[in-house]
Amino acid sequence: MIPLGGLGEVGRNMTVFEFGGKLLIVDVGVLFPDTDQPGVDLILPDFSPIRDRLDDVLGIVLTHGHEDHIGAVPYLLRLRKDIPLLGSALTLALVEAKLKEHRIQPYTLTVKEGQKEDLGPFALEFVAVNHSIPDALAVSISTPAGRVLHTGDFKMDQLPLDGRLTDLRAFARLGEEGVDLFLCDSTNADVPGFTPLERSIGPVLEQVIAKAPRRVIVASFSSHVHRVQQVLDAAAAHGRKVALIGRSMVRNMGIAEQLGYLRVPTGVLIDAKKAADLPDDRIVYMSTGSQGEPMAVLARMANLEHQIEIGQGDTVILASSLIPGNENAVYRVINGLTKLGANVVHKGNAKVHVSGHAAAGELLYCYNILKPKNAMPVHGEIRHLVANAKLAQDSGIPETNTIVGENGIVVDLRDGVARVVGQLDLGYVYVDGSSVGEISDADLKDRRILSEEGFISIFAVVDTQTGRIVAGPHLHARGFAEDDAVFDDVIPKVRKALLEAAENGTHDIHALSQVVRRTVGRWVNTQHRRRPMIVPVVIEG
Repeated sequence: MIPLGGLGEVGRNMTVFEFGGKLLIVDVGVLFPDTDQPGVDLILPDFSPIRDRLDDVLGIVLTHGHEDHIGAVPYLLRLRKDIPLLGSALTLALVEAKLKEHRIQPYTLTVKEGQKEDLGPFALEFVAVNHSIPDALAVSISTPAGRVLHTGDFKMDQLPLDGRLTDLRAFARLGEEGVDLFLCDSTNADVPGFTPLERSIGPVLEQVIAKAPRRVIVASFSSHVHRVQQVLDAAAAHGRKVALIGRSMVRNMGIAEQLGYLRVPTGVLIDAKKAADLPDDRIVYMSTGSQGEPMAVLARMANLEHQIEIGQGDTVILASSLIPGNENAVYRVINGLTKLGANVVHKGNAKVHVSGHAAAGELLYCYNILKPKNAMPVHGEIRHLVANAKLAQDSGIPETNTIVGENGIVVDLRDGVARVVGQLDLGYVYVDGSSVGEISDADLKDRRILSEEGFISIFAVVDTQTGRIVAGPHLHARGFAEDDAVFDDVIPKVRKALLEAAENGTHDIHALSQVVRRTVGRWVNTQHRRRPMIVPVVIEG
């Protein structure tokens, strides 16, 4: 078993299982970029360990329809289009819509809880779990080497909106039969107690919408069907119409309604273009952008770059939790909206969201019900994985049987014993526009320098034999200083340095370029305490 993503991070979930030379993959998700990765759209798992073995892949099991579990499927299927996809009806519908944009027609097998399927040496059994998206599944994977239970993302809401509970009876039966390795969602492992009920959010949303004097904008994940359902119901109860904003929100909710997962009250949903004709106190916008993504609807509203202009008396509800690493971006959007006069309601000042992940108390129940021989926490940053491992040990699993690893760890399961046998060196694969994997960490470093320190270019034409400057040096800067006159002092230094280099026998254009770079760099660092990107261009004249 090799996790290619999802360990030490919240996202990029992907785990590869191998038996008898055949491979099974569980989830192929994306990670969203951090602020120190400018220009990057998505981050993919590193497929390099399986790139030359794609013909051995028997199938991809998708536990649920969130981007951090399905978002990278198109990029893997580009390498081999006919890998079968297994998942629930909603999960596969969301994946198929995504693949359609990439012009890929997938091979799919719809499965549901209680169903068993054999893929080569892998005997699969699917178990219902409750999460913040309908139709989530855990998967039991059995081979002659033992049984692995992978939860995917889950919680144990005892009064779920759709009535679909995490099937603890199936967990107990699997535990009786014997679970050799338990791969368990760790996202809330460091949160004590139990995750609050999803249905506790409905009355709060209804109360906020009832009191709102003007327009209401609710931001959530574009796949959070339960939250959209609650917003539709609250709007209907107070005579408001709902308009969906954002391409992914419109697409996903259309799929959810078509499959029967979203019940739209008659006449409540309207086209966004017609919403502007309604009185301000009769409309609710349901949008994307709850994580502060710069190109999502809510951030564009905060920056006055959207046709919906936020104003005094508008109410904005952020109905989602913060993904670790997104805090600054979200608070930037909150501040922007507040400055425009909006009343911003979020998890910090009202109960408008509950997590989709099991807290420590729920995880302990699972460990006690399953009594697995070995545990390996997945899906979480390192603090989450360590907290989950501690819960496993508290429930009686020996420390020697608890594995806390990072992406690329190689774990062998044999005769009920799991042990670490290797570690692969994996990297990040960046999606930047239409390019995949062409952006390196060095490129990102250059981008960070450009964004923080600025850019200076120096152009000069030099007689390489005499060192005499035929033209220039001409110096141009961006993001460094408003007036290029600040460089008047350094131009004589560049002339002098080039002349001295020629007198000392330096006639190579590249070497002269480095002389210019060092001269300007030393001056900028000494005089301005800055380290901009310096691009010298020296031409032989």
